[in-house]
Amino acid sequence: MSAPVDGGFATLADATRRPVRLVLVGAGGMGRAWLRTILANPDTELVGVVDLDTALAESAVTEAGLRVGPEGVVVGTSVSVVAEATGADAVVNVTVPAAHHPVNTEALFAGLPVLCEKPIAPTVAQALSLAATAEASGQLLMTSQSRRYYASIAAFREQVATLGRLGSATTEFFKAPHFGGFREEMAHVLLVDMAIHAFDAARYVLGSDPIAVYCEEYNPGWSWFSADAAATAIFEFAGGVRYTYSGSWCADGVETSWNGSWRVNGEHGTAVWDGDSAPQRQLAPQGGSPSAVETAELEPDVPEEIAGSLVEFVDALRTGRVPSGEVHANVLSLAMVEAAVRSAESGERVVIADVLAQAHTRAIEAEPRADVRAALVASR
Repeated sequence: MSAPVDGGFATLADATRRPVRLVLVGAGGMGRAWLRTILANPDTELVGVVDLDTALAESAVTEAGLRVGPEGVVVGTSVSVVAEATGADAVVNVTVPAAHHPVNTEALFAGLPVLCEKPIAPTVAQALSLAATAEASGQLLMTSQSRRYYASIAAFREQVATLGRLGSATTEFFKAPHFGGFREEMAHVLLVDMAIHAFDAARYVLGSDPIAVYCEEYNPGWSWFSADAAATAIFEFAGGVRYTYSGSWCADGVETSWNGSWRVNGEHGTAVWDGDSAPQRQLAPQGGSPSAVETAELEPDVPEEIAGSLVEFVDALRTGRVPSGEVHANVLSLAMVEAAVRSAESGERVVIADVLAQAHTRAIEAEPRADVRAALVASR
């Protein structure tokens, strides 16, 4: 499935004249971060919070200084019921990944566009089902790949575009978090829980999509994770560029940024980004002397991380412009994770198109709705 190039989803006819009314689904730690972000944006209004634990939702609302109830923020356990009661325009889904598919489906068929936390779904098959659901409902479904939203990564992308034909790109990611809880028991914890950020950013920075991957996972002897917490993956991208991701969750000392440390080399030079500050570029014409190292000037006051996702979502609803995290395009980022996991398990190179084709078949077989199944069949 490819992303629509000219919208194809419903826009909000009067939303340029007022804030977009939002229902937040999920009142845990990340949900509260989104709640604060919604309140800080003058173009959005929080009208409802949905959570199976209504006491948790009420406390999130009151701790933010808001009132619970018909005259304030409506709290409930049903997305469609709360949305109808509040006249909501859209939904922000911050539930656990396993709940993304049912919550997104309910909202989309209730006529509500959705901004969903990453990953869009636990599997590529479910992501394809959601893409077809967005088509069948005529509503926008966007993933919040929040690490695309930095002034520094936008500047890095611009520098990479000046390097001509690309040869190699690398991301090093080395952190040592002691999460406790479920993450320390997860299989493929680095690939599944964190690497999707770098994989998605690689597609954004390179302006290209992956063809295949070979990946190895391992667990250092001192690791406090029960399963492999380190990995190296080599992706072949369109045009022949190789993208190498090397990372570890148990790498104490001289840690990288949460965005990783990046280097891209092309026929006209090299660009580097430490994941936090302004990127640098050095042009080196073949047969000529390298230029001086240039540091990019960053655009000021750019909304970053989830604030940037929310800004792009609102813009899409008002203008019909397709956001970078639109579900069809985001499927490939999730496919990179699934392909890397499959390669690590099999010890073989995995072709992305094979992962997508097999997921497509599973999605069609599992789809209970005839209209969504028809959209899946049409997109094969």
